[in-house]
Amino acid sequence: MKKSSDIMDMTVSLATALHAVGAMDKATLREIEALAVPEVKEMSAEEICKIREANRLSQPVFAKYLNVGRSTVSQWEQGKKKPSGSAARLLDIVRRKGIGAIV
Repeated sequence: MKKSSDIMDMTVSLATALHAVGAMDKATLREIEALAVPEVKEMSAEEICKIREANRLSQPVFAKYLNVGRSTVSQWEQGKKKPSGSAARLLDIVRRKGIGAIV
């Protein structure tokens, strides 16, 4: 069975091809592309710690990759704060694809 992301990738590819031959307008193509952007799910403190450890990074180095302070990573891992905005998106990318995806 295909993963949802594989199906969305194929859908975007098909929509791009349809747009290229004039069978789909740009607005519709953009709507389909927007659907393919994965939703960022909230992560627990334990999940954030596991992501960092799975990538074999210290808190200061992980913080540098995410462009946040070391104390921010520490607070996330203690459950005192929750990542939001671009930091949450970057964490999700690192969770799915590894630290190499943002380097």
